[in-house]
Amino acid sequence: MTHGVDLRVRFGAVELANPVLTASGTSGYGQELAGLTSLSALGGLVTKGISPRPRAGNSTPRICEAAAGMINSIGLENVGVDGFARDKLPFLRGCGTRVIVNFFGETEDEYVECAAALCAAARAAGGGVDALEMNISCPNVKKGGVEFGTDPGVAGDLVRACRAVCDRPLWVKLTPNITDIVALARAVVDAGADGLSMINTVSAMAIDARARRPRIATVFGGLSGPAIKPIALRMVYQVARAGLGVPICGIGGVASGTDAAEFLVAGASAVQVGTQTFVEPGAAARVARELEAFCVAERLGSAAELVGTLRL
Repeated sequence: MTHGVDLRVRFGAVELANPVLTASGTSGYGQELAGLTSLSALGGLVTKGISPRPRAGNSTPRICEAAAGMINSIGLENVGVDGFARDKLPFLRGCGTRVIVNFFGETEDEYVECAAALCAAARAAGGGVDALEMNISCPNVKKGGVEFGTDPGVAGDLVRACRAVCDRPLWVKLTPNITDIVALARAVVDAGADGLSMINTVSAMAIDARARRPRIATVFGGLSGPAIKPIALRMVYQVARAGLGVPICGIGGVASGTDAAEFLVAGASAVQVGTQTFVEPGAAARVARELEAFCVAERLGSAAELVGTLRL
């Protein structure tokens, strides 16, 4: 607490020093940012997505700029569970902030395997993982490549299976590429999700008109950044209004303290900073300072007082 403002927030069972975290896939495994910003100034760090085995990711080009953000199709490149436990977890145990490990699979069995292995690694290391964040925006290879997160029933079954093997708080990251976001949120909460992260990237593409070619090798990618903030705010508000009883972490175009405040007013308890980190590695820490200044200007005693205060 500084300037009379208490930035601490509770996100289910996890207490955060402030409501601002990094977003998965935008700051590696944390060590990449350590020399560029103070990790202890963050409410939390969300790691790059981890799968049961290492992945090389997609072919290039796999990232391009958009008018108000970027499109990426990295392909979830990562070191795998064993590599994470051996090479990344020791640093994370002493990084000075909460650690949320994002994970995924291509089948239900892979999701369950990954969740169980990450929890086991954390137990063996004596800590270093405060929560897991499930990325359900992945193609289900046994169901024709359709995203797990576009079918509430499938998503609910997947969360239920992972919840059964997970001894850490389980957050679920929701895809926006669905008609009814509230139905999806309700399904994963009913299945045992302890928190919701929303939203993941919006399906998009970019074209080089002179070359008559897509700018991304896989043709489609995920749009992130300020371009999707209005969509993310709408979805956070819709889910918060549904009163599902779990906290929400707002994601999508957060680049300032005012952006963060908007998500809290919409009903989120915390936010994640992603795309802005690519041009400004210290963005999340700055957003936290600006949110504090916003609370001072609004004469609030705590950041939590903003949550769900939208006036209609």
